[in-house]
Amino acid sequence: MPQNIHYFTSESVCAGHPDKICDAISDAILDAAIKDDPYSRTGIETVAGANRIALFGEIKTKARLNFEDIAKSTVKRLGYTEPKWGFSIESEFSNDIHQQSPEIAMGVDQDGAGDQGMMFGFAVNETPELLPLPITIAHALAKRIDEARENNELTWLRPDGKAQVTIKYDGDRPVGIEKLVLALAHDEGTTAQEVRDEAIANIAKPVLQNYKLDLPSPENIIINGTGLWHIPGPESDAGLTGRKIVVDTYGGYARVGGGAFSGKDPSKVDRSGAYAARYIAKNIVAAGLASKCEVGLAYVIGQPRPLMQTIETFGTETVSIKALYEYKDKLIDTSVKGICETLDLHRPIYSKTSAYGHFGKDYLPWEAVVS
Repeated sequence: MPQNIHYFTSESVCAGHPDKICDAISDAILDAAIKDDPYSRTGIETVAGANRIALFGEIKTKARLNFEDIAKSTVKRLGYTEPKWGFSIESEFSNDIHQQSPEIAMGVDQDGAGDQGMMFGFAVNETPELLPLPITIAHALAKRIDEARENNELTWLRPDGKAQVTIKYDGDRPVGIEKLVLALAHDEGTTAQEVRDEAIANIAKPVLQNYKLDLPSPENIIINGTGLWHIPGPESDAGLTGRKIVVDTYGGYARVGGGAFSGKDPSKVDRSGAYAARYIAKNIVAAGLASKCEVGLAYVIGQPRPLMQTIETFGTETVSIKALYEYKDKLIDTSVKGICETLDLHRPIYSKTSAYGHFGKDYLPWEAVVS
């Protein structure tokens, strides 16, 4: 094998994956709170198990919320309407959310960070989204699976699934897809061969064509590795908020911070700091100042400004390192308040992030490219 040839694999999951059900419920509660009280503070954790939905975490809000209605309407929207699947809108519900700790609140009240931690943002010029190609394709496949079910294009689909791709690189340049894996929950009346044929024709092929990529050889396409998959969702595998942080970020291609995103209001720098870091990295690459960029931030609870700010361009920069930091400083104030104001984060936009990643969606404020 030539020395410059290597491979990288990333995965994504459908909106009805158990962990993503939990992310969606947690973010739906955040959006409902922040809609009526923009400065609500939330740290909502959802657990979904066999015939059970449970809420935990903290909240401080003036909004009046019906937590059960929010949770179950989210479950219904995601397609879990059949009790026979062992998880549905009829599942048992419990709520153990409590008021935010006053020891956390007193720091946030002074525009300080709601937690400590480190965050990373990344951008690379491999795709129009300025994201790595493996995670971009994996997200597109997962989204397409859901579209095919929601639009009744493939009536045998059930609301759970995964997508995984292995991309072949020649040096830093992606040159094709080596392997493609799809896991698709389906009804009992559809054979494994039908699932395979229709998934390739209606899901894999159109997504890859959109990115001007060819299908891998048939032996390198795996559809449902065990042969069948009938029971979707938490009946088969419990879900937790925040467990898909690698799916939510860069598919393992770049470093990720220590905290998950969903259910957290923007005072939680796990979320807002990661968004700011992506905003900086993306704009550096979009401006042609580098072809690959990773931005690091670190905060301490109760303090407004980051303790660490780093920019790594892997030798691809076209200007001096000093100029990169000057560009960052003009682009955004990385204090907690500065991030929230620049990106206008105190509004109900977070349910849009719950599936298919938090980055690469041009309608989200941290994906904006400044002129």
